[in-house]
Amino acid sequence: MQQIYIGVDTHSDFHVAVALDSLGRHTDHLKFPNTSKGFSDLLSWSTALGLVVAFGVEGTGSYGSSLSRTLSSNGYTVLEVSRPSRQYRRRRGKSDLTDAESAARSLLSGLAFLPKSHHGPVDSLRTLKLARTSAMKSRTQATNQLRSILVTGPLELVEDLRLLHLQSLLKKCSSYRTPNTHTSPEHVTKTVLKQLSRRHQSLTAEISAFDETIRLLVDRVTPELLSIQGIGIDTASSLLVAIGDNPDRLRSESSFAHLCGVAPLPASSGKTTRHRLNRGGNRDANRALHVVALVRMAHDQRTREYVAKRTSEGKSKKEIIRCLKRYISREVFRVIRMSRISQSTIDNL
Repeated sequence: MQQIYIGVDTHSDFHVAVALDSLGRHTDHLKFPNTSKGFSDLLSWSTALGLVVAFGVEGTGSYGSSLSRTLSSNGYTVLEVSRPSRQYRRRRGKSDLTDAESAARSLLSGLAFLPKSHHGPVDSLRTLKLARTSAMKSRTQATNQLRSILVTGPLELVEDLRLLHLQSLLKKCSSYRTPNTHTSPEHVTKTVLKQLSRRHQSLTAEISAFDETIRLLVDRVTPELLSIQGIGIDTASSLLVAIGDNPDRLRSESSFAHLCGVAPLPASSGKTTRHRLNRGGNRDANRALHVVALVRMAHDQRTREYVAKRTSEGKSKKEIIRCLKRYISREVFRVIRMSRISQSTIDNL
């Protein structure tokens, strides 16, 4: 039975699969809908071709997430492939078939990599963070709109409100009694202030509920993470989401540093040996490490001594923060890895 490598180009409504043999020869292709019936047709089609070594799926975290879960649950190896480069597309053109074939050839060349798992507690964290971020943005908008009304509203109404702190302002505005008919500017302003204040309070309660659920999940996945100096619920969840439910896909702490965009990249040529700033990686994880570094610089004595030492060596504040983020990523990875090893040991008992 011949070995088959299958590449899949994913879309919202349908996917396109191309099968190659072990020598890279085109065997067959299939277009199937992004449904359970379509996935069943893909499995039947691939089984009839030969022994499937692996599936290379483009976009396992978006359009290909359902397909990846289905293939993994059926015992197949699923690897993430990057979309073709611009140079490749200029040379070969762009179509669903060529993209799927490129995905299959990435499998053959060893350029595919193990994707994040999307069926565990960390994926639940990702969904919660998405909703929490949306609520935070909406609450900030409500606050800004409240403040703008205090600038432009009727003076006899907003003059005293301008002196209040936010919580006192919300409490006062949410208790306004508004008439059924809104004719005068004062009545309209009161009504809008009341609605914005109640919206702000509702969003605050929603964010608090999200935070409580996120804390429970973080404690369930890696409780030791919160014991690290400077790491709170928000930063811990960002780092866990970046790693995913299968941290064993990261071979070393260096891999985690590159994932977070805190590992300097070599930029040497000829007699010049240098490194440049890494602007890639997961930017939310990079932000989380930046927050931890700032907290430690303000409250941790050991970090303060390190900053003073590097400052005396001529390093700028930005350069020192970059060094700190690299060290913090190493500490975080060790804690997460040891926590997962301990958890696996407990599960096997």
